[in-house]
Amino acid sequence: MRITHLGHACLLVEAGGARVLLDPGVFSTGWEALTDLDAVLVTHAHQDHLDSEKLPQLLEANDGALLRTEPELAADLRSTGFDEAALGVLAPLHPGEHLDLGGLRVRAVGGQHALIHPDVPRVGNVGFVLSAAGEPVLLHPGDSYGTVVEDVDVLALPVSAPWAASRETVDFLREVSPRVAIPVHDALLSAAGRQVYLGNLTRLLPEGTRLHDTGGSGVVEV
Repeated sequence: MRITHLGHACLLVEAGGARVLLDPGVFSTGWEALTDLDAVLVTHAHQDHLDSEKLPQLLEANDGALLRTEPELAADLRSTGFDEAALGVLAPLHPGEHLDLGGLRVRAVGGQHALIHPDVPRVGNVGFVLSAAGEPVLLHPGDSYGTVVEDVDVLALPVSAPWAASRETVDFLREVSPRVAIPVHDALLSAAGRQVYLGNLTRLLPEGTRLHDTGGSGVVEV
């Protein structure tokens, strides 16, 4: 499995003969020029996970690529018109459902965004579990620590958000207990602040877990 971190929560995953882009948001760069994608997956509606202005052009450049999103987001995109060409490949992926892309299986888990504040309405959120025969299992949880998936080899770990506390980040990491944790969801941190967060995580890692820091962007081979 080859994972390219394109900033914040955006990952390009190559496994099982498929190329899949997750959460191309406004804080991420480089995804706009990608080609040969099989699917684009979006965990939820927030703009740091979906840049709805640039996404139609990406889909136009990747003829045949599927767009699968959290169900509420799929309905919202259809109701607002979005883009006619993009709507043709758009469908929801509900928790418990899966999508097969050649040798790669994508399974949706979860259902709800983490609580930011009682006065802030919660939106839907699905995490994505990506697996292929003979390759590691990857979990991208979107914006939630609420669903713990067993037998995860690689965790895209959100490290900073309005909804996250460091103790919750560590507890989630320890519950999932992956072989490799990739820090994501970090665009709100300064360079110095990011090192503080990663330093804390490194000291509190579960046994058998390695933190692979991409520096905010970069490639991980697992």
